Amino acid sequence: MDLLAETAPDKTTQKLQSRPVPRIDARHVLHPWADLSSLGTQDALVIHSAKGVRVRDSAGKSYLDAIGGMWCMTLGYGREELAEAMADQARQMAYYTPFGDVSSEPAARLAEKLAKLSPGDLNRVHFTTCGSTAVESAIRIAQYHFAAQGQPQRRHVLSRINAYHGGTYLTQSLSGKSADRTLFHYEAEFVHHLSSPGYDPDRSNISAEAKLQELLSEMEAEIARIGPENIACFIAEPIMASGGVLTPPVGYQKATCDLCHKYGILYISDEVVTGFGRLGYFFASEVRFGLAPDMIITAKGLSSGYQPLGAVLISDRIATALARNAPADKPVFSNGFTYSGHPVACAVALANIEIMEREDICGHVRDVGPYFIDKLRALRGKDIVYTVRGDHLMACVECWTGEEVGPTAANMALAQRVDSYCQEAGLLVRPYENLCILSPPLIITRSDIDRIVAILSEALDRAEADQKAGKI
Repeated sequence: MDLLAETAPDKTTQKLQSRPVPRIDARHVLHPWADLSSLGTQDALVIHSAKGVRVRDSAGKSYLDAIGGMWCMTLGYGREELAEAMADQARQMAYYTPFGDVSSEPAARLAEKLAKLSPGDLNRVHFTTCGSTAVESAIRIAQYHFAAQGQPQRRHVLSRINAYHGGTYLTQSLSGKSADRTLFHYEAEFVHHLSSPGYDPDRSNISAEAKLQELLSEMEAEIARIGPENIACFIAEPIMASGGVLTPPVGYQKATCDLCHKYGILYISDEVVTGFGRLGYFFASEVRFGLAPDMIITAKGLSSGYQPLGAVLISDRIATALARNAPADKPVFSNGFTYSGHPVACAVALANIEIMEREDICGHVRDVGPYFIDKLRALRGKDIVYTVRGDHLMACVECWTGEEVGPTAANMALAQRVDSYCQEAGLLVRPYENLCILSPPLIITRSDIDRIVAILSEALDRAEADQKAGKI
């Protein structure tokens, strides 16, 4: 018997395998945030391999990844220790149900480690699958917390314009990015959006102090309108990431937390992006912004993007109240997911934390982060740069034609041209509306930063020349 002939793929299989991957993708994959107007006609950039801070596409071209995958590839690509942690745990036990009183050693040890890294009394951890499911879980916990105390009407949630909290029904409803509001349905009865807190001292016509008071006055007025007795929680990113790297005026984070606690409202700090080193600390809430949240959300950098994993860190006060006030006839915490506390994901997260501590990744970010921002801010002199803003290794360059500010068609076309020139030169930035967003891996070096800024500078010059020539 000819074993090679028996196992060889048939002609149909050979034909399918010979098709270019971008064409297969275009025909069969519906991507998150896909442009539906070009569905099936637009070839994707297929990333084939990656190492360190660089990725390589299916055609062999190399790119410096200045967006860290999606804010999450913090330790860089190709970390053998993380791959080994994944493989070792999968060999020992790939999965078992996390429901009820069943656990795994990686989940238990990771929860203990997160409790040690987090501020205050955030000693209880509820594992989820990603940031979206962690945010949704935190909101449900806040609502349950008050309902169990005989206050079921306290279910309203405060969020903000330009916020981004996830892609589920509830978290999309919490999000406040107008560009993401399309034909889907969104919760409007108990979700309320305050003004965006972004403050740019280079472009604002009022002081930071005046802006802060304006935001706090609006928040207190909204609390009064809804009634503090009806509000469960306020959820806030310390710095708004996907909304455009929007930084509030100094003191905003603590002042809003204090205002919440004045009215008995729970404060949820969404550190999916700002946590795990992006701002130079495992968690930025307390050490950077001086607040003690009731819950913290983490994901992305928690596993350095090597496995899907999210978590809600819950204060002892809330966890104790949940247990004490659960109804005697039905004391079940009916929230969780098949892959909550997945042992492989938790093993990777533990290895990720070990590497971060051993290599002092947070210290490295505190060292190179200001350099990154300073180099980028040198681009402000270009005519098509409206502003540059950011904090450590999260930054944004906002483009404009010199006329109307914001995501106009002309400004967005300009930013898209900048993005295409960057990609052509081997640099990946994240285009969103008229913004070029950057969030490189935390292992980025000064020489890598110099290259990012040099390519971006040239791309801006080329786009500006195209604009002046009427090509955009």
